[in-house]
Amino acid sequence: MSLHNPLASLEQLETTVSRKDGISEDLEEDLRNYGAELIQSAGILLKLPQVAMATAQVLFQRFFYMASLKDFGIVEIGMGALFLSSKLEECVVRMTYLITVYDMLIRRSRNESTEIPLDAFSQRGYELKNMVIAAEMQILRRLGFNVHVQLPYNLMVNYLRILGLEDDERVAKRAWNYLNDGLRTNIYATHEPPTIACACIWLACRDEQIKLPCTVGQEWWLLFDVDFINFKNVAGHIKRLYYRKLDKPNLPIYKEEVEKWLNKRRGKPRMNY
Repeated sequence: MSLHNPLASLEQLETTVSRKDGISEDLEEDLRNYGAELIQSAGILLKLPQVAMATAQVLFQRFFYMASLKDFGIVEIGMGALFLSSKLEECVVRMTYLITVYDMLIRRSRNESTEIPLDAFSQRGYELKNMVIAAEMQILRRLGFNVHVQLPYNLMVNYLRILGLEDDERVAKRAWNYLNDGLRTNIYATHEPPTIACACIWLACRDEQIKLPCTVGQEWWLLFDVDFINFKNVAGHIKRLYYRKLDKPNLPIYKEEVEKWLNKRRGKPRMNY
């Protein structure tokens, strides 16, 4: 099996499975964003290492190029991806803790009371556990058991060293944050790690007003065999995150809610949710 990250094809990018099912591009983007955010928030509360959270978010993004948001909700796939990645990264999380944290995050986002934690032996608890088990199997099946994820963190550190920026804490911190934020977009399913690392370094240096070496034929990104257009595209996707505001309380995060969203708009002109 190839050690390169599997990337979405041009056909998958032009028309995703979800859009074929009538889900708008804006809604799909927001659900991917929020699903990844839930994974990150849950991982932090569960005290998982960043590599486990990042792996889960990449698997989550890949999954929805193989399956539709009409058939699978972001809650179940998010929990399944985090549960699976905790095994892959050898930091296995207890399912009871996972569902309790997810339930609390969802209730908080919908302005519901979180004073009484989820009873893991309640009907709701059993439903969430079944969701996790089913979602983990669906992820493995849809991805053909190819769950290899190469992350760009180490690459970025090496690139900063080569560029003489390893001691600049401001650049390193900003670039690291951009790598983490990028997990909420589709870039890890559409671009190779070197391209993502270069995009985050470029954004961080631009923020700190640090000029990178760039002369004709000796552009800095060529050192890492990266295409200028590709890394600028990645940078654009990351920056786009900061201009979108998620309407979290009203997002359809379960399969049944997405079906209701589609039914309400069936036969009506296309509009935002």
